[in-house]
Formats: sequence, structure tokens, C-alpha cells
Amino acid sequence: MNNDGAAVAGVAVPDTKLAREAEQLVRDTTSELIYHHSRRVFFFGALQGRKRDLSYDPELVYIGALFHDLGLSERFRGSGRRFEVDSADEAQRFLTARDVPPDSVRRVWTAIALHTTPGVPQYMEPEVALVTAGVEYDVLGIGYDDLSAADRADIVALHPRPDFKHRILAAFTDGVAPKPDTTFGNVKADVLAHYVPGFERGDFVRTILDSKWEQ
Repeated sequence: MNNDGAAVAGVAVPDTKLAREAEQLVRDTTSELIYHHSRRVFFFGALQGRKRDLSYDPELVYIGALFHDLGLSERFRGSGRRFEVDSADEAQRFLTARDVPPDSVRRVWTAIALHTTPGVPQYMEPEVALVTAGVEYDVLGIGYDDLSAADRADIVALHPRPDFKHRILAAFTDGVAPKPDTTFGNVKADVLAHYVPGFERGDFVRTILDSKWEQ
């Protein structure tokens, strides 16, 4: 499955050197599960962008989609940082090394860093909004009926999702369980609560009440 610029569901993958190098890096460093998911995120995000009549840079959305789960990889499990930040920093390194303008790098970094933060990305730049829209569509089914069954079928035919729900939850668990403190205040705490025996999620209220402040 090369980046050949062919349109799927009316969406063309950016046919640039930068996009091809990004795709190759992700293919070389992640699982087939994450690769197929990341490509679907781009297609679904682009379709949501069309539906919302947004003007955006497809190359930046593509790279944001490709890199957004890179931080789940085994080499980041001892980082002590949220996987979203590890993913965003990898994209930043990749783009900066290729002299991509700082504002474009910032948009990609932000899109990746915020892709698990509901209620914020849709109010930011289109590239930030659409990476999250693609993730929410593929993982959570948010806006499922916004897109046609034919478009969904074309995308899933190119990038299948066998037993995706359980496999992506396993990938989240494997990527985050070694650094459980990074789930405080975010959705990955739900994952560990379901799949890691003995996990205790951080409690925002208790954190306030138990702080060193007297009142």
C-alpha cells in the first residue's frame, strides 16, 4: 500500500516527498494495526473537513494522522510522558529536520498532542480539528452517520479493521500501562481501569483536598 496519490472516497493522499517519507517512517516503526488506523484517520478527517467546508493543508493533516499514535511504540514506554507528547515530538523532529516552516510544525504538534482532548481541537486551526475528527470517527464512531456507507466501505477496503475495537484497546493498554501516572485527567485512565488489575486512577478532587495548602 504505497502512497501513490490515488484518491479514495474522493480524497487524495498528498503526493509529496515529505508525505512519502513520513509514511515510510511510520510503516517501518509501527504495527500494521497502527499504520492502517492512521491512514483511516487521514481519510475520515479529510472527509469531515469537506463536510464542514474547511480550508486546510492536507499534507499537514496527513502527517499529523500518521504520527499521532507513534508514542504508543515500545521505545517510548519508559519516557514518563504522555504518549501524545511523545508522538507530537517525533513529528516535530521529523518536520524540523526537513526545514518545514515553524507554524506548520506547530500545527502538527498541536494536532497530535490534543487528539485525545475532547472539546478543544474543533475550535483550533483546521489541521488540529481534523486530526481529532479522524481519530474520533475511527476509534469512537463520533459522527458515524456524517459520512456515506460507500465512502466508509472504500476506506475500510483499502485499510481493513479486523477486530479493531479490541486490538486498539490492547495497543492503548500496552503503550500506557508502563506509565500510568500520565493518564491523570485524560481518557486513557478509562483504558487502564478496564484492563490493568489494581490500577487506581488519579482523583482530581482528592488531589485538591490533599494538597499542602491549609485551605
